[in-house]
Amino acid sequence: MSLAATAELVARTAGVRTAVAAFNVITLEHVEAVIAGAESAGAPVVLQISENAVKFRHGRLLPLARAATAAAERASVPVALHLDHVRSDDLLRQAPGAGFSSVMYDASRLPYEENLTATRAAADWAHARGLWIEAELGEIGGKNGEPPRDAHAPGARTDPGEARAFVADSGVDALAVAIGSSHAMTTRTAALDHDLLERLAASLDVPLVLHGSSGVPDRELRAAVEGGIAKVNIGTALNIAMTGAVREFLAAGPDAVDPRKYLGVGREAMARTVAELIGVLRG
Repeated sequence: MSLAATAELVARTAGVRTAVAAFNVITLEHVEAVIAGAESAGAPVVLQISENAVKFRHGRLLPLARAATAAAERASVPVALHLDHVRSDDLLRQAPGAGFSSVMYDASRLPYEENLTATRAAADWAHARGLWIEAELGEIGGKNGEPPRDAHAPGARTDPGEARAFVADSGVDALAVAIGSSHAMTTRTAALDHDLLERLAASLDVPLVLHGSSGVPDRELRAAVEGGIAKVNIGTALNIAMTGAVREFLAAGPDAVDPRKYLGVGREAMARTVAELIGVLRG
């Protein structure tokens, strides 16, 4: 099966109270696990490679992107490739030639006007090359080694009026909103602001995206989808599953040296997590 387009997968969620799952991948085992989990669930999926993952791979995008593309083309379900949390314009410009149909351009750390200016330029460039583009407004936090954001801090959450103006003036295709989740959470204790989500959904005519979803309990995730979230980003949950499985394997067999053994159980654990979370999103 050829690579799917993120825009098409997200469009399928319109009006049907479901969301496409988008999983961040770091290794080939992540890629294989996400696809296996999606195939088990019989659902489309988005593979996301973040700027941080590219930095981990010595700043080279193509090795992991090419591996993800090759795996996606052999999948039995639609798989799209998304470049996530891009801050570097140089990295943004590599997306079209590396198989990506979409990109999340992240200027959310900047003051509003600077965020808007940078995002508008990125959106114009992306659209000219057929890329679907997502941006972020509000402060979700927890990226680039920073501590998870206090989701209740003043000004952290996305303002509906500001979001409406931002989307109109930037021309983005989707918006990641801050409604109580945070990146890099290792406990599923986030409480989402569903009243705010309702107001955002009523104010905006573009798909809404939930970041930091690993820290959100199942019931909250499902309620977010019911409330209008169309794309759900998940990363840390996979790392928790993989690391836990590897730790357990090595604790039981401390003399093990073949990485295929412990990476295999880690991959299987991630695949189960993928299938379970897709099931939550589909209701």
